[in-house]
Amino acid sequence: MASATDTTRAEGLRALARSRIARIIFIWNFAGLAVLILGVLLLTEMRAGLTEAQFRNLRTQGELITNLLIETGTVEGDPYPYVNESAVRLVLHRILPPIAEGERPGVGRPRVRVFGADARLIADSDIIYDRLEETPLPDLSDKPTIGETIQRAAARVEYLRLTPWNPTVTLEEEHERAMRGEIVSGERLNEKGERVVTVTVPLRRVQQVMGTVTIESADVERILVAERASMIPFMIGAAIAIFLSSLLLALSIANPLRRLALAADSLRLSGATRLSLPDVSRRKDEIGALSNSLEAMTGALADRIDANERFAADVSHEIKNPLASIQSAVASARAAATPEQQAQMLAIVAQDVQRLDRLITDIARASRIEAETAKLVLERVDLGALVFELARAYAPAPTEAASASVVFNGPKPVGAIVLGQPGPLGQVFRNLIDNARSFSPKGGVITVSATVERRKDGAFVRATVEDQGPGIPPENLETVFERFYTQRPKGAAFGGNSGLGLSIARQIVTAHNGRIYAENIDGLGRGERGGARLVVELPLAD
Repeated sequence: MASATDTTRAEGLRALARSRIARIIFIWNFAGLAVLILGVLLLTEMRAGLTEAQFRNLRTQGELITNLLIETGTVEGDPYPYVNESAVRLVLHRILPPIAEGERPGVGRPRVRVFGADARLIADSDIIYDRLEETPLPDLSDKPTIGETIQRAAARVEYLRLTPWNPTVTLEEEHERAMRGEIVSGERLNEKGERVVTVTVPLRRVQQVMGTVTIESADVERILVAERASMIPFMIGAAIAIFLSSLLLALSIANPLRRLALAADSLRLSGATRLSLPDVSRRKDEIGALSNSLEAMTGALADRIDANERFAADVSHEIKNPLASIQSAVASARAAATPEQQAQMLAIVAQDVQRLDRLITDIARASRIEAETAKLVLERVDLGALVFELARAYAPAPTEAASASVVFNGPKPVGAIVLGQPGPLGQVFRNLIDNARSFSPKGGVITVSATVERRKDGAFVRATVEDQGPGIPPENLETVFERFYTQRPKGAAFGGNSGLGLSIARQIVTAHNGRIYAENIDGLGRGERGGARLVVELPLAD
């Protein structure tokens, strides 16, 4: 079990590494960290400011030391003045404080060197006290902290010196230019390979330049390295935090999306019809909403597939009935003994062919309506005007006293606007009126109405079609909307109805977020059925 779990985790991590979203999350999060680290390492502006301040400081110190050496370390010789080397060393020994115990030469204080006119070194503040630079071995019993360890290691790493830097002058060039009377400042590498800021001042008595005084400091670079080294623990902490946040984002975003994609592929390849990812669907974010939407979409597609399968089965059943009747009538006609019997069988065949034609026409209409409602493009439809005009079109009876007439109850409605398609909505009320006419007695009246009603659950348009027929048995008030259900009154022509009219009407109304239902009309308050009423309710447009 543990091995299987480890294998699953390893596969999940490999899939996460291959995820493009996970890579984008990691790359852009660490790109921001890289910009921060690079900015800390460069510190260009800070270095420029430190360098400029150090130049001014070193020049001030160099001029002070040079003036003191001119007064006490030079002699007016004959014919030219010269440098008293022992006096120069004594002056430097007196004016420069001694190096404290444990302090490295040149660290925290400038280095002063005096050169003669021939570039020979006369005095050096680093060796004027005859001290040797010592590096004590670390005390093994004293364990440094993690931060101290990182800073000590970082102080020895050359990449902490990433600040743009180019040597501007050499020691020899400084000496040569100072011997010509210039005060020279610049940056260079000393004999230890350290980057130093340096100022060289000519040692001049009257007009005679007898040597040079060079004062240099590596404090600028050491300050920058120390600043960068102190930032290392924070950079590592930021990197760990970004890594963990990126991993969390990748696991919470990329992994569920990958699972949704795999589930969709599995659904496609396996031939299943419903997607189910309960652990992803329970999430209270956009990914959970996406999972719920995918599940709802696949559920709707599965319901549509099931409905199509049932429809195909019903169509097959309905077509087989007239075909069987035709087959039986043809066989009977062949065996008929008299022309009258053959004519009777041929009449049955013609009637069944007419029934098949109507059935196939209604099936084609139902398929077309289903396709139209599947890609429903909503527009504002004046349902009151639509129903009013349909009632006017049906008003005259086809033949006198042969069919029911259609009347609209009340004035033309105003403001009965719904969102939908005028064609399918018109088909709904044509089906309802045709259905009512088939049940109404000769000379009867079909009443059509449309009103705007407002209730607590919202505003809607209520349209009704009432007939004066026998009504609907209470147990069949819902059954009448099923496909191919038909229960004709006595005397109605056989095969004149396919049983799809009310089913198509419900399908269209449901696609428009409305509802349709049937109820009976009480006859004159005596509790008798006085006909049927079909009601369509559609939400009012905003």
